[in-house]
Amino acid sequence: MPEPLFPVLIGPADWPLLAAPVRRMHGGAASLSAHGVAQVDGARHPFARLLRRVLGLPEPGADQAIALSIERAEGRETWTRSFANGRMRSTLERATDGTRLRERLGPVSLYFALRRDGDAIDWQLQQGRLLGLPLPRAMFGSVFSRSLAEDGRYVFHIDTRLPLLGQLIAYRGWLDID
Repeated sequence: MPEPLFPVLIGPADWPLLAAPVRRMHGGAASLSAHGVAQVDGARHPFARLLRRVLGLPEPGADQAIALSIERAEGRETWTRSFANGRMRSTLERATDGTRLRERLGPVSLYFALRRDGDAIDWQLQQGRLLGLPLPRAMFGSVFSRSLAEDGRYVFHIDTRLPLLGQLIAYRGWLDID
C-alpha cells in the first residue's frame, strides 16, 4: 500500500508538529468526510464565470454549506467539495519528481510545494499545466493556500488570482471532520 500523500510530502520531522485537525484531514485514512461553512468570492464578469464552470469551481456566495469527501487509493486522493453554489472535484497525487503535490482540476494541473509553517500547511504554487503543457509562470497567476486549525476545527484559506482576470476564486471557512 502506498504511503500517505501529505505525511510523506511534509516530511517525518514536520508532520507531528502540525495541528491535530490538520493531521487528521491530511492523514492516511482510506476515506474521510467533513462538513462546515465557506465564504466563496470571485470576479463576477462572464469570463471568470465561464472559467470557474470549466474548472468545476463553485460560484461566489456568502456562508455556503460545504460537505467534503476524500477517497484515498493507490497513492491518489480524490477530494469532492460540495458547496451550496457548486461542486468541485480534484485529484491529488505526488508529482513525478516525488517532492511536490500535483492537483488536477479538469484540464489544469497545479504543482505545489507543501511546507509546514508553525502548526499549519502552506501550499506554494510552483508550476501550472494546461492539457499537460507547461504554462509560462506569468500565465498561471498566484494561489495562496493554507490549511490550519482554529478552535479545534480544520480551517482553510484559498485565493486564486490570474493575470488580467484578477481573483478567479477565493474560499475560506471551516470544517468539522465527521
